Amino acid sequence: MSKKGRVLVAMSGGIDSTVTAMMLHEEGYEIVGITMKTWDYASSGGSKKETGCCSLDSINDARQIAVEKGFHHFIVDIREEFGDYVIDNFVEEYVAGRTPNPCILCNTHIKWSALLKRADAMDCEFIATGHYAKIKNENGRYFISKGIDPRKDQSYVLWGLSQECMARTIFPLADLTKAEIRQMAFDWGYESLSKKPESYEICFVPDNDYRGFLKRRIPELEDNLRGGLFVNKAGDIIGKHDGYPFYTIGQRKGLGGGFKQPMYVTKIHPETNTVVLGEADELLQNAMQVGQINHQKYTEVPTDKELVTMVRYNDRGTLSTVTKVSDSPYYKVNFMANVRGIAPGQSAVIYEGEDVIAGGIIQKR
Repeated sequence: MSKKGRVLVAMSGGIDSTVTAMMLHEEGYEIVGITMKTWDYASSGGSKKETGCCSLDSINDARQIAVEKGFHHFIVDIREEFGDYVIDNFVEEYVAGRTPNPCILCNTHIKWSALLKRADAMDCEFIATGHYAKIKNENGRYFISKGIDPRKDQSYVLWGLSQECMARTIFPLADLTKAEIRQMAFDWGYESLSKKPESYEICFVPDNDYRGFLKRRIPELEDNLRGGLFVNKAGDIIGKHDGYPFYTIGQRKGLGGGFKQPMYVTKIHPETNTVVLGEADELLQNAMQVGQINHQKYTEVPTDKELVTMVRYNDRGTLSTVTKVSDSPYYKVNFMANVRGIAPGQSAVIYEGEDVIAGGIIQKR
């Protein structure tokens, strides 16, 4: 075994995870590559050709790198555990009138759990992924901190990682930019990999049509809910819609015509199949409640500091203060400026400077 240790590297076949494995290999770690099959595209019913991290091409790309560099590579089928948890939650959240973030749920409850389980079985001390983020350890606690490339920073999607997970995780790309990663792949002789495009789709919705996915999962959904009402904030009926699960907070397109000004989805009431529409300023608010909190840097969120809270990926964040809601598991985030389009079901991540203090799920606006 290498003196530096044995690392299980999650390899999707993409450029980030491949460069991660190559870097650690060159640094002297003993590498074991693993590619996780999370979803079968054929069962999604979508129209798009199979691409991304679960495709046969991507799996073969990951295996080829391992063969060329002389380290072991395994393919692990986790479709059953992925589907039962992530996909069921995805559907349930939309049916509840909320907007889920399945990639965060997958990181927190599926991928890291699967990686640690296999790492233990293969005598690997560490696991590694191609995320653009840092892991720090201060005062006996591990926590995520932002990567150096602000356009690629993925600290937001890692708020749910536990202390155990972070203690055994390595992020080699933390201090590199995407341009540097592409150059490294090119310099190593992988020209096609260096030009490989990125995918921003949900892995089990390859055509990026979540509405179509919901209709295929629950065929009766559209027929049962079609003809629901669009109303304004005063409750006046201003149109009809296809069913509340097919709309998200902040949505503008696909609402039909006949409005005198641009309209947006501002609220969703699943109990009455009603979708509230309003003008842009009706999406603004200065407070929200957050639950299912995972604490990282501290064991409790400081209530005496000005912090920064992000409400979506690539959000610049807004200055805020946080208070504990008495006799409840929730925190209230009070923003110092109005925030647009806060959506229940999405993640809120609270930062102190570059460091993740805690994250959770937005409960209500």
